[in-house]
This record gives sequence, structure tokens and C-alpha cells, in this order.
Amino acid sequence: MRCGMSNVRLIPRLDIKGPNLIKGIRLEGLRVMGDPQEFALRYYEAGADELIYMDIVASLYGRNNLSDIIRRAADQVYIPITVGGGIRSVDDARHILRSGADKVAINTAAVANPALITQVAHRFGSQAMVLSVEAKQVAPERWEAYTNNGRERTGLDVIEWVKRGVELGAGEILLTSVDREGTRKGFEIDLLRQVSEAVPIPVIASGGMGSIEDLLDAVKLGHADAVAMADVLHYKRLALPDIRIAAREAGLAVRSI
Repeated sequence: MRCGMSNVRLIPRLDIKGPNLIKGIRLEGLRVMGDPQEFALRYYEAGADELIYMDIVASLYGRNNLSDIIRRAADQVYIPITVGGGIRSVDDARHILRSGADKVAINTAAVANPALITQVAHRFGSQAMVLSVEAKQVAPERWEAYTNNGRERTGLDVIEWVKRGVELGAGEILLTSVDREGTRKGFEIDLLRQVSEAVPIPVIASGGMGSIEDLLDAVKLGHADAVAMADVLHYKRLALPDIRIAAREAGLAVRSI
């Protein structure tokens, strides 16, 4: 954590395919978990700081299809909501934000058209423009940004890309390690640390949480400002209140419930 004033945010991540909450491993091998609204309400009531929704098949359809799901959530969930997947224009961002989201996370379209980062930040504020980065390790201490749910190479070095994203107006980074996603093997700490040290904006760690220790490492060693988690919550391996208590006992600044 670089800014001692801010609390570490605990953020359930909900990957959506059609009407269903799903979970995969390394963004593949998807398993249907159930109704996303039921999970969102459960996490909200358990004290989540924010929610992240990702439409993981949006690239197939060319647009984000979560507006109805987000409207339902926003009616009953009163914490910030970030939505990503298939957002390709300022109009797409406006549509999702009007549906009840507070922030949009953009990956594929930002790589194809970096000016979109600036356009969204200018129109809705940099706090609403989250640069979503799917990282795969390609060499020791080197990661490449991928698009289309971890399937397409971009040739972009992750560290250079996040620096450019900040220059263009991004207000936050959602950093997903494709190698670790769904494995419960812990976050990619070296990647997290390099990205966190490269940018002055908040970084959300995503991909790999399997234990309380993983969260502590992400914050203390990787300098993450927030931690996204899916598998450990969806399968009830850990409960949010217990995570929050353990984080506080370990000395992390987390919101009191």
C-alpha cells in the first residue's frame, strides 16, 4: 500500500456468462455457479467493499450484456460496482454507468484504441475509468498484456502499458494474472509489486487468492490497494467477515463493519 490514508478494499469478483455466474481456471474450463444476484447480495450483506462484474464472453458478441444484471444488483447493493467486458466506446460506457455501475473496466478496446481511455476519463472522470490488464508471464520478470479473456497476445509489456494507461487518464488498474487465476496458488507478487511501483493510481490484485496469507502478501509485498477474490468466496472456502478480521489482526487497514 502506497497511500497510508486508504483502506485495503476487499472485492468479490463475479465473472458472468449469459445469465450465470461462472468460475474457471486460468480463465478457461468454466463452471456454472448460479444466479449472480444471489451471490452479489450475499457478498454485500457480508461486508464487501465493492463488486466487480466481468462479462467474459462479451468479445464474442461485440458488446457487454450485463446491463440487466447490473440494474438488478444496483437496486439492492449499495457499494461501488465495476463492470468490464465488451465496453468498446464512450456510448458503451455510458450505457453501463446508467445501468447502475460506478466504474467501467476496459481491456481489449483500450489496447485497440488507447484514446478510448482518455475519452472515458474525460467524459465520466478518471475514477470511473479502470484499465483492466490480463497478464501472462513470458520471461523471468516480464509479463505481456493479453486481451479477449486471456486468449490474444498484444505484444505489450505490462509495465509499459500500465504507465501509458495512467498517462492517458486511467484512474485504477485491475491486474489479473492469467497464470494464477482460479488456481488458489496465491497472487503473482513480483508482477503486482512491479505494477504498483510503476503507477501512482490504485491497483486491484486479481487471480490466485486461496488463503488469508495470499491477501496479506498481495498488500504487504505486492503493494496492492485492493484484492479481488472469486473462487475462495464462491466455493465458501473463506468468508468475507473472517477475511476482514484476519486482515485487521495482521495490521492491514480495512474498513470497519
